[in-house]
Amino acid sequence: MVDENPTTLWVERTGTRAYTGRSSRGAEVLIASQGVPGAFTPGELLKIALAGCSGLSADFTLSRRLGDNFDATIRVSGDADRENEVYPQLDEQFELDLSELDDATRDRLLVAVQRAIDKACTVGRTLKAGTKVNLNFDVDA
Repeated sequence: MVDENPTTLWVERTGTRAYTGRSSRGAEVLIASQGVPGAFTPGELLKIALAGCSGLSADFTLSRRLGDNFDATIRVSGDADRENEVYPQLDEQFELDLSELDDATRDRLLVAVQRAIDKACTVGRTLKAGTKVNLNFDVDA
């Protein structure tokens, strides 16, 4: 299914090794080298995109069982292989309070959450499958 009204995304250079990512919906994110205060590195954004996608994919399933006001934190980590400039592994850790559920109900919920993420998390599915990236240049000559 193709999105009928896709959001336009772009980045603009705002300084030395610093960019601002923008969307046609008015969102902004600062992107820069590691150590620049208030900005994310591209790798950090990749990790946050994965965690955010997992959370959003699981949200309906979790809220249906836990109610709309449940707390969740999804931590994501993974060291870069700097020789090859890839993240060979990313690890996500869901933090949920399921203490009110019995063991069987908790296990069923976690299976349902995993299925929801596997089915709907486009970022995770893309990372697992790999993707083709095309780079083009529009230059003034």
